[in-house]
Amino acid sequence: MEGLAASPGAAMGKAVCIASQELEIYRLSIAEAAVDAELERLAEAVEVAQQDLEAARQNASEEIAAELGGIFEAHALLLRDPGFLGRIEERIASERVNAEWAVHATAEELALRFRELDVEHLRTRGEDLVDVSRHLQRALGGLSHQDLSEIEGAFIVVAHDLTPSEAVRLGRQRVSAFAIETGSRTSHTTIIARSLHVPMVAGIAGLTQKVTDDDPLIVDGNRGRILLHPTKASREDYRASETRRRARWAKGVRGKAVPAKTLDGVQIQLQANIDLPEEIDEAAAFGAAGIGLYRSEFIYIERSPELPTEEEHLEIYTRMLETMAPNPVVVRTFDLGGRKLAREVMHTAEENPVLGMRGIRLTLAMPEIFAPQLRALLRAATLGPLRVMLPLVTTVEEVQAFKILVAAAAKELAAKKIEHSTDFDLGVMIEVPAAVWIAPELADEVSFFSIGTNDLIQYSMAVDRNNEHVSYLYQPFHPAVLRMIRSVAEVGAKAGIDVSVCGEMAADPNAATLLVALGLRKLSLSPTIIPEVKEAIRAVSLENARQPVERALGLATAEEIVKCLQDFLPTPSRRRLA
Repeated sequence: MEGLAASPGAAMGKAVCIASQELEIYRLSIAEAAVDAELERLAEAVEVAQQDLEAARQNASEEIAAELGGIFEAHALLLRDPGFLGRIEERIASERVNAEWAVHATAEELALRFRELDVEHLRTRGEDLVDVSRHLQRALGGLSHQDLSEIEGAFIVVAHDLTPSEAVRLGRQRVSAFAIETGSRTSHTTIIARSLHVPMVAGIAGLTQKVTDDDPLIVDGNRGRILLHPTKASREDYRASETRRRARWAKGVRGKAVPAKTLDGVQIQLQANIDLPEEIDEAAAFGAAGIGLYRSEFIYIERSPELPTEEEHLEIYTRMLETMAPNPVVVRTFDLGGRKLAREVMHTAEENPVLGMRGIRLTLAMPEIFAPQLRALLRAATLGPLRVMLPLVTTVEEVQAFKILVAAAAKELAAKKIEHSTDFDLGVMIEVPAAVWIAPELADEVSFFSIGTNDLIQYSMAVDRNNEHVSYLYQPFHPAVLRMIRSVAEVGAKAGIDVSVCGEMAADPNAATLLVALGLRKLSLSPTIIPEVKEAIRAVSLENARQPVERALGLATAEEIVKCLQDFLPTPSRRRLA
């Protein structure tokens, strides 16, 4: 069964199917004289739900990271939101119905509005609403949480959906993996699962109709796949894969000081891509030469519906700089837009959000939203080698306009006598063809480039790699893609500025070695993959690669290029590249 690769890793165990833990809800009419008593019963349930959410916040802060406790703070705010709690109270009073029905009807009404929205991140707000309403229903009905702590052996939770608080609670009960019918890569539940290092596959239609308790399962969060009743060969393959993964992990930690150097002595810097602050320690454990990409929008997604404060930004940037010192830290400014929007930023839907108001465009259009991040970046720049990177740049004017925003933020901090610095490296993402062809002009404005191969391939090939009908066109080894990467590397070398790659190509051993042969000397990837890519780089000679790479760049198809390079590429690819 195929789904979304929501949280990486793999696990094998028996299925434990859990149902939504709501009482069976009926609409009951109450007398007008009983309304006040029903409202009082609701108020008492709200207090109990608040206590549950506070416990979830504390567990998240202790077991995962303090930053993720903000998810449950946002949930607690919903219990005081007139748009939610006030509507429940109004329904009890005006319709004279029991509190359980009022909670159910109100949550269903609001969740439906979220589900109908055309933006993925807004739809995930319905998940928070479901979580809060379940806490209320349990409090009203005296229903306790399911306790799975007594289950023996490895088990995998199978459910229609899973709320963030359920993920935290179950994650503390030795669960091996999650498999759910709903969810997305940016949902709060996914963020929790990734932070707990629990493999998860989401978006599997009909899962709960196909799986029953005690069914043997393999959940592969790397590929977004679930094997039901795996064969003996599949189980052996899983065990062998896990053995290799653990060995790579141990070898990577032990060998973190081993340089990523080719056979002919060319040094390559392997940096880490991270989404969450707790991944910083993982990057350090694997010997990453700094943070090559911190996707700062995840702090926004975690804190939504509230905007992260300047101090919250600063705390994360400080932690990264201190942990990775003396290596640099690259913070990408909010790459919000497309499917990563919330109502506080965009108030209208776009017909084609991927080509709309996103990345640097949104930063420039709504500077007041991003001002706290800019001020925090200027303050963090006094603490170490901070580098700031702008997403989705397509014109030189966008970079120049951003510099004006930086000057305004610096003036504001100076007026308040707050220590700050504008002496940091500014860079841009090269992820659209327009940026490739104005790279010489952009090099006059910035200190470094980072090639985002995921979007560069999609925009160049006009293909959504998540669309199964055209995903075959997502070809990292397409000659147009490789020629653009080579061109950007040459521009950077001529201008004397750093050029790195932070897309998925950097995380594949074969693609990574080719990138090095194309002139890249800095790659940024998931921390856990650094040992594998390092091993591949240490097995190649760039001198021997020169001729096959030049021949490959002159070929017409990705298939021809892969065939031409098969003797140069050191390892069987873990991903289908052509």
